[in-house]
Amino acid sequence: MPPAPVLGSSAARRMENDGGGFTRSVTTRGCTAREGMMEHILQVAVKICKFLYALSGVALVEMMLLTVADVILRELGRPITGTYELVAFSGAVVVGFGLPYTSWTRGHVYMEFLVEKMPRGSRNMAYAITRLMGMSLFAVAAYNLFLVGVDLYNSGEVSPTLNFPFYPVAYGVGVCCSLVCLMLLCDIVKAYGDYNE
Repeated sequence: MPPAPVLGSSAARRMENDGGGFTRSVTTRGCTAREGMMEHILQVAVKICKFLYALSGVALVEMMLLTVADVILRELGRPITGTYELVAFSGAVVVGFGLPYTSWTRGHVYMEFLVEKMPRGSRNMAYAITRLMGMSLFAVAAYNLFLVGVDLYNSGEVSPTLNFPFYPVAYGVGVCCSLVCLMLLCDIVKAYGDYNE
């Protein structure tokens, strides 16, 4: 897996691992105001991504424990009410909340053998084009999820067993898709900076 992207000038920054799998750049000197602002935006976005990723992990553990407990208790004649609904909601949280972190750390399938052979200018152009395409896809997904969330809120639709409302899940995944757009934008900025992949 490629290293996590970093913003900033190599002359103005040194690399440091923050212990959570992220490589960050630390300002030493000569940082412009614009670079400082971008660095601040990036740090805030990465912290949000880490928090959402942690929630995703908690939801995954909850899904596993709930499923195992339901199987065992079902054999004893005492199934857990609403297990199917809770697992479905948790699945949306696991996938949706893990998207920004996965995008930033490039934990997804990453095809680089063709791009690596290109000159740096062409490689950066290819990165920018693919990131813009990804931003367009996730922006459309976020917009539609917010529309679905509004419809679900207005209709008051809830799950049949637990009466849990659907709209918070739609809004949550929509926010995560918006964060993916931000991380892809940071990736484009990084590609045209001094950092080499």
